[in-house]
Amino acid sequence: MDSHKQSIPKTQLSKAKKQTLEVTIDRPIGYTDKFGNVYPLNYGFVEGVIGGDGEEQDVYVLSREISEPIDTFQGDLIAVITRNDDVEDKWVVAPPNENFSIEEISEKVHFIEQYFDSEIRLI
Repeated sequence: MDSHKQSIPKTQLSKAKKQTLEVTIDRPIGYTDKFGNVYPLNYGFVEGVIGGDGEEQDVYVLSREISEPIDTFQGDLIAVITRNDDVEDKWVVAPPNENFSIEEISEKVHFIEQYFDSEIRLI
């Protein structure tokens, strides 16, 4: 592992604090994965932060203003999705001026999280 990468144990993710993050998008709106799931939102990772699966931390990008695929996004960490039946958790990032309820987040990430026993905690 590169020395500049920060690994965050799953137990610490539940203690995450609100912070501004730079997200690299690798699954933009409209992306279809190998299981046939079509992404209705931009999804990516935080470079240099290692998640529970040993890969860079995955992030759902939520925004009422962005409806097109993007390459990068800077926003605030607003929630952590804990997967009780998986090795990794997911982060939810949104623009600083946008707030989402647990119900709204759940609805937007349902396309993937429906396959997991997940809990959403707002930051």
